[in-house]
Amino acid sequence: MMLELDFTQTLGSHCLQIRETLPASGITAVFGVSGAGKTSFINAISGLTRPRGGADRAQWPGAERHRAAYLPRRRSSAVSAMSFRMRACFPHYKVRGNLQYGMAKSMVSQFDKLVDLLGIAPLLDRLPGRLSGGEKQRVAIGRALLTAPELLLLDEPLASLDIPRKRELLPYLQRLAQEIHIPMLYVSHSLDEIQHLADRVLVLEAGKVKAFGPLEEVWSSSVMHPPAAGGAAEYYP
Repeated sequence: MMLELDFTQTLGSHCLQIRETLPASGITAVFGVSGAGKTSFINAISGLTRPRGGADRAQWPGAERHRAAYLPRRRSSAVSAMSFRMRACFPHYKVRGNLQYGMAKSMVSQFDKLVDLLGIAPLLDRLPGRLSGGEKQRVAIGRALLTAPELLLLDEPLASLDIPRKRELLPYLQRLAQEIHIPMLYVSHSLDEIQHLADRVLVLEAGKVKAFGPLEEVWSSSVMHPPAAGGAAEYYP
């Protein structure tokens, strides 16, 4: 199956124009410098903002609509409110209760497997206040996946973590990518994260798709290695 994206989103003086077909499998990284349109891209797909042109929604051919599990970053106050409403842990529930809250019936049989993949079995009887930042993110990802989404949106999920916590979480994301069959859109400005996780890369620049394709192909392209003023190749910032 394929994920069809066709929309235009205007925010102030910025215009995001997307018309792409993405494979509905694996991890597609959405990359770009600050202001390129990454968060606007995710907000439009998740329904946080309403596009004003194109197909108006991301969807699979033949499907009336899709369900997307949204895992927002925690730095923006507007998105943090949505994070609390959708994915923040209930402080009075232990991790097990938080994971089971909103769990789809179809995922009951997958609970133990997902808990093992995320390495959170030892955390099931802890309260959220006793979790580290990396542990909370793993629980949040587990909660999102247990709703049985058709698409998982990750908007810079490691941005609020320090380097040791990022290194702790990356292997779990790699295992998820290999083991589960839910397509992910992974927004990041970190080339290291993208190189470790992505199957494909969509590069945004000034609200437009500058490149899209397999990781190796985009990584070696002129988009990621633009010529410097003196003519030598310069790595994308």
